[in-house]
Amino acid sequence: MPKVKITEKLLEQTNCAAGKRTTNLIDTEVHGLVAEIRSNGTGTFYLRYMDSRDKRRHYRLGRVGGLTLADARKAAQKVNGQVARGEDPREEKAEHRATPTVAQFVSGSFLPYLLSYKRDRVSDESLLRNHILPAIGDLYMDEVRRQHLVDLFTQHQIDHKPGSTNRVIVLVRHLFNTAIKWEVPGVTKNPSKDIPKMADEGQRQRFLSVEEAQRLMRAVEESNSKMLKYIVAMLLLTGARRNEVLHAKWEDFDFSSRQWLLPKNKSARTRYIPLSDAAIRLLETIPRLDDCPYAFPNPDTGKPYMQLFNSWDTARKRAGLEDLRIHDLRHSFASFLVNSGRSLYEVQNLLGHARPVTTQRYAHLSQETLHEATGSVGASLEKAFTQPVIEAA
Repeated sequence: MPKVKITEKLLEQTNCAAGKRTTNLIDTEVHGLVAEIRSNGTGTFYLRYMDSRDKRRHYRLGRVGGLTLADARKAAQKVNGQVARGEDPREEKAEHRATPTVAQFVSGSFLPYLLSYKRDRVSDESLLRNHILPAIGDLYMDEVRRQHLVDLFTQHQIDHKPGSTNRVIVLVRHLFNTAIKWEVPGVTKNPSKDIPKMADEGQRQRFLSVEEAQRLMRAVEESNSKMLKYIVAMLLLTGARRNEVLHAKWEDFDFSSRQWLLPKNKSARTRYIPLSDAAIRLLETIPRLDDCPYAFPNPDTGKPYMQLFNSWDTARKRAGLEDLRIHDLRHSFASFLVNSGRSLYEVQNLLGHARPVTTQRYAHLSQETLHEATGSVGASLEKAFTQPVIEAA
């Protein structure tokens, strides 16, 4: 095997000797670079090197003609640098081949994982299919850059509210964090890590007063949806999430211990909700459908409601509460707890929050409670203000 300075002209003129299938040209310019010329006229650039175990290895750089000689030398020098650092370029190539596209990872692993534990999975699946995958689905996981995601989020915000875009940001962040946790080949960092959420000036906290809750319950009593009054009452009495109530089964309720078992919640943890006397009485009044395991089913299908908006919208407007969302019933439950003197620790546990910081936004105090609190402080200090100051001797 001759050692020569390989040139483009030499590559064109070199032919295999009679009876041989290949002829190798070993370059004198870049250590280990070999051009293998075959009898059919095709050729391949390789790099020969010794791995960390002193075994001779061949690393394919590319096809002669498809790769210029100059590019082959640059590629060979890069691989030589990896070898010098103790790296194995074959492992990198194997990892590169194993790296999935975003769409492959979502359909093959991530989405089935979400569906296995999330009750409110429809919205996540919709965000993935309608917004995230059309933007970055064809990219390999290790090709996604920060700018790709900034463009995705910016484009999404054109037609959506900041709160909706923030859900996309959170889902993308969860997607890449999961890939890193599962050691998906090629994924070593999260490109969404330092992208801040959109400023949501429209975010508000809405809490029902007792009088508003009474108006709402009168409105749902008149609803054409016979199950709505039970669903709304259960949400107010337990602070549960909408889908937790809609998917509740009779087997989840233990009337003897007065507890409601939630097998999996938003935090992917099993938890129990203690049932008050009012909640027990409510459950006892719900009409049961034959052979139906669900406590709050759609009477027409015997399955959980897919959506409640129409009947809910009619009821809230009838009650004069057009701005009230179903999730605000959960906020209101927390508000009633705090206003009755319960601690944030108790609220956190009843709502099933994994982090105390999440509970902070539910810790609303009515103006009456605040006035009572400041009034008690004022009364105490007022006594101190009226006492004569005793000077030190």
